[in-house]
Amino acid sequence: MKQTPKRNKLALFCCLAVLLTGCSDRKIVKSQHEQTEITLSWWGNDTRTEYTLTAVQEFEKLHPEIKVKCNYSEWSGYEARSRVQMFSATEADVMQINFNWLSQYSADGTGYYDIEKLSDYIDLSNFSEELLNYGRKNGILNAVPIAMNAETLYINQTLYEKYGLPVPQTWDDLFKSAEVMQKDGIYPLGSADKAVWLHFIAYAEQSSGKSILDENGTLNFTPAEFQMMLELYVRMVQENVMPQVEYFDRLCLDNGGYGGTVAWVSDAKNYMGNAIENGNTVIPADYTAFSPDRSGEGWYAKPASMYAVSVNTEHPKESAILLDFLLNSREMALLQGIEKGVPLSTSARNCLEEAGMLTGLQYEACLKMEENQKLSQIHPFMENSEIISDFISACNDVLYEKKTPEEASEILYQQALELLK
Repeated sequence: MKQTPKRNKLALFCCLAVLLTGCSDRKIVKSQHEQTEITLSWWGNDTRTEYTLTAVQEFEKLHPEIKVKCNYSEWSGYEARSRVQMFSATEADVMQINFNWLSQYSADGTGYYDIEKLSDYIDLSNFSEELLNYGRKNGILNAVPIAMNAETLYINQTLYEKYGLPVPQTWDDLFKSAEVMQKDGIYPLGSADKAVWLHFIAYAEQSSGKSILDENGTLNFTPAEFQMMLELYVRMVQENVMPQVEYFDRLCLDNGGYGGTVAWVSDAKNYMGNAIENGNTVIPADYTAFSPDRSGEGWYAKPASMYAVSVNTEHPKESAILLDFLLNSREMALLQGIEKGVPLSTSARNCLEEAGMLTGLQYEACLKMEENQKLSQIHPFMENSEIISDFISACNDVLYEKKTPEEASEILYQQALELLK
C-alpha cells in the first residue's frame, strides 16, 4: 500500500508525457497549417520557367512561412487564360502582366491592388517616379515595370557582309538589299505581325510628320496614313524584302533565310540567339528611317513586362514580400540576368553589373534604346490584337487585289476609330 503513491506518481507522469507529446504534435500540425500559400504566374520560354522555378525555391528557403504555387505557359496560352481569370476574379496573387493590360483590365485604376499600400514590404525606392508612372492608372500604382522594351531591328551582319552589303539604316537600304539577296531566295527581313505593324507605323509617322495618336489618345492618322502602311507592305512583299507575315518562320533567322528581324529588346536572344550560336555576328541596327539622322522617329518604347498583385488576393503582405524578391533581390537578379531586359531596379542592376552580366546582344539593344532620345511611349491601342489583325487583313486585301488601297485604308481607319471608343 505504501508503494501506491509512487505508482500513482509514475502513472501521472506517463499521462502528462502523453498529453505533452499530444500537444507537441498538435503544435506542429498547427504550424504547418499556418504556412500561407500564394500563387505566381508568368509567361515565357523554358529558360524563363527554369530560372523562375529555381528563384521560387530560393524564396521559400528565405521565407518558409510562405508557399508559392506557380502557373506558367507560353505567351499565347497565358494571355488567353489570364483574360478568363481576370474576368472571373481567379487570377494569381502575383502575376506578370503586359503593359496594355492596365488599360484593358484596370481603366479606372481599380483592377489591380494598389502597390503603394504595400510599400512597407516592397522597396519602391529602387525605381524613379518616372518609371513608376508607367504602372499608374488613375493615379493608382497598379504595377511595377521590370525593364524597358522597344521593337528593335536586329541584323545578321555576317550574312549582309557575305553579299557585300552594309547594315541597313534606311527604308531604301532594305529594298537595295533585296535586289541582291533575292537571287538566293533570301529575304533581308522577316518579322511577325505585331512587329510589322509597329515597324510600318514608324514609316507612316516619318512620311506624314504625324503621330498615330495625339497626346489624348485620339486617332491622329487619317485613311491616307494607313494607306501608306498598306502600300509599303505590298511593295515589301512583292519586291522580296520580307515574306508575308503568315509565312514568317523563325527558323529562317537561324539558318540565314532572313537577314534580320524586328523584335523586342527582351526577345533578342529568343529570335537571334541560334544565329549567334551558329557563328554569325548579329547587331542591333539603327531604327529604320528615311535618313540616319532621323533614326528613332516613329518608334516606341514601353515596359518589357510588369508585375502586379491581384486586387482579389487574400494575402497582400505575403504577395508583397514575393514581389519585392522578384524585383529587387540579389538571388532573382543573378538567376534572371537580362532575360527579361536590363532590370530597372537599382539593386538588381547593381548586382548584375558587379557580376559582369551586363553583356550580349540584348544588353547592346537596351543601350541603343536608352541612348535614343526620339523614342515615344507606346499607347496600349498600338498593341491591340484586333487592330493588328485588321491591319494584316487589309494588307492582304490589297496584296490580292480584293480591295483598292483607298478602300482598304478607309475600312481600317473606321475599325481603328471603333476600337478606340
